[in-house]
Amino acid sequence: MPRYCFEDLVPGFQLACGPQSVTREDIVAFARAYDPQPFHVDEAAARDTFVGTLIASGWHTCALTMRLVAEGFILQSSSMGSPGVDAVRWLRPVLPGDALSVQLGVREARPSASKPDRGFVRIVLEIRNGRGETVMTQDFWAMFGRRGAAPLPPRTRPPAVPAPEAAAPAAIPPAWFEDLPLDVPYDLGSYHFGRDEILAFARAYDPQPFHVDEAAAAQSHFGGLCASGWHTAAAWMNRMVAARDRGAAAARERGEPVAPSGPSPGFRDLQWLKPVYAGDTIRYDATLTEKRLSRSRPGWGVVTHASTGTNQHGEPVFRFTGAWFAACR
Repeated sequence: MPRYCFEDLVPGFQLACGPQSVTREDIVAFARAYDPQPFHVDEAAARDTFVGTLIASGWHTCALTMRLVAEGFILQSSSMGSPGVDAVRWLRPVLPGDALSVQLGVREARPSASKPDRGFVRIVLEIRNGRGETVMTQDFWAMFGRRGAAPLPPRTRPPAVPAPEAAAPAAIPPAWFEDLPLDVPYDLGSYHFGRDEILAFARAYDPQPFHVDEAAAAQSHFGGLCASGWHTAAAWMNRMVAARDRGAAAARERGEPVAPSGPSPGFRDLQWLKPVYAGDTIRYDATLTEKRLSRSRPGWGVVTHASTGTNQHGEPVFRFTGAWFAACR
């Protein structure tokens, strides 16, 4: 019987998770796989960037937070996954040697109107380093089974079909803030979610049964082994960096300057719309929607984008609104 069910998670509920140390090797390994920007993979290259030193990817911080929350809370609960994240703010960089801890609090709870076996809980997280500084905040909803309720039958997993042939992915121009075009969709390319990678990511960061155990996943409400939502998001970042790298390489071949870019201050309205199953191929895209000058960083602007992921059935599985710092001319 789970220790924490929907009925236990009332507004005011609090829990502390961690700490967990972050090594340089952890930071570089995650970044090489999912976010290979210079300030995440190389100390020397990082010195000449926006941040000036090696730091963890923000997506890595989210994944580490998921592991802390899983170990300290989720694996003792009737968790049924999360439909999405209202907002994440990356407030301070996570550095090699930092020890992260999480303070978890429940803000709201409501029973599902359509599924009597579960309820929705709004959870806020504050992630601090060993110096007591807040490095990230997160506000999200999660589903939890109700105590004693008979679970609904597992959903039927869609039949496996190959991904359709697609045009070559786009290259995002390495332009100055002033020149980045708005309302132009960029096809970032495809990402295949193989069984072994799903298991490896989940074992490292999100060891819920439907991500790490095929038999348990088949009996869960997902009906089959599926990727962690943070894996889906990290794969989007992998494709985004590749698109920006293609743009930079093309500019250098033409002898054009490559404008520097910085990290992201956070994101909002992230939705995991459908499960990403082992064997799925997700096509990601991004559209720049807004630009504004940074109030905290003279000489830099903040570029907002709307991004989605679509599976081989043509179904949207993922969307969010994000941002990054772009250098002004």
